[in-house]
Amino acid sequence: MLFIVNPISGNGNKKRIVSNLEKLGYNIAYTQFAGHAEILAKEASEKRIIAVGGDGTVNEVAKGIIGSDKILGIIPCGSGDGLALHLGLSRNFQTAIKTIINGKISPLDGAIINGKLFLSVCGVGFDAMVSERFAKSGKRGMFNYVKQGLKLWKNFKAENYKICIDGNEWKQDATLITIGNSNQWGNRAKITPHAKSCDGLLDITIVGSLKTLNIPLLAGLLMIGHINKSKKVHCYRGKRVTIFRSQNGPVHADGEWFESEKILSIEIIPSAFKVIVP
Repeated sequence: MLFIVNPISGNGNKKRIVSNLEKLGYNIAYTQFAGHAEILAKEASEKRIIAVGGDGTVNEVAKGIIGSDKILGIIPCGSGDGLALHLGLSRNFQTAIKTIINGKISPLDGAIINGKLFLSVCGVGFDAMVSERFAKSGKRGMFNYVKQGLKLWKNFKAENYKICIDGNEWKQDATLITIGNSNQWGNRAKITPHAKSCDGLLDITIVGSLKTLNIPLLAGLLMIGHINKSKKVHCYRGKRVTIFRSQNGPVHADGEWFESEKILSIEIIPSAFKVIVP
């Protein structure tokens, strides 16, 4: 096994986790720049490649092993850990390492958005715009994320999108659109609550136009996994999704934002990986 560690991602447990891995004598490689985990995973001779970090680190490792017979493992210690929590992995190191050693191998779908790989969720709209502002602010932490969201919400207006899912097409105003291979953004905020990561399908959640007074109830439903019960929310499933918007803008995928074209093409890649799960 090779453990690939992102030393700057995630929470305060990282140093303790790395110390435990070193004491146990495992092979460890440390990332030194963005995209380095992909290179390390691709060049590794080991059969099992373990990502130690958040969804972004997992994404990079996955890019490095796609198309090979290498097996993906995850020690979750990121800010959100959406994919890991969806797969039932523990943030407790002792439990996580036991899963790496004794867990079973399960198929895992991947997906692409405009040619970029993601394993957990991607999306467009309000949350993507907040992700952009959060990244550009240069500050980490939930407090800053909420601060950026509140600042954006003051003047935010839902955008009109044309949406096509497996050939079915319509137009709709939306606050945000999330496409999930896993069931959550992270921290158990289940935005695509019925998603399964090995069924060959994407789950799509469209949140319509909102008023501020709608948000508390919606947030509560989100955290208990029932956001689909809101009248403001519509959920769909499909293999191919195309989203048309009025102009280029931010998109997020696996916790990272990037600037993308006004036409977004998302497609599932069935059983693209093998992953270690409990």
